Amino acid sequence: MANTTSAKKATRKIARRTDVNKARRSRVRTFVRQVEEAIASGDAAKAKEAFLAAQPELARAASKGVLHSNTASRKVSRLAARVKALSVTATA
Repeated sequence: MANTTSAKKATRKIARRTDVNKARRSRVRTFVRQVEEAIASGDAAKAKEAFLAAQPELARAASKGVLHSNTASRKVSRLAARVKALSVTATA
């Protein structure tokens, strides 16, 4: 257990940041899941719309330090490739 005043304050700050980061991470997962569900359903328009909503959420999580920037970039890239492949097969 923390003994000094500053250590006690640090534990309070860490607890608050943890709650905020959990909420951000959960929000990102929700947006990514919506894209994946749209891809699974085969609806190219819905997938593109969900992807355009998920992209800024991933960027925001990276800028806030919830996700590493390379992780967010990788997720965006892979989702974009899947959405693009879906739209190509839908039109063909």
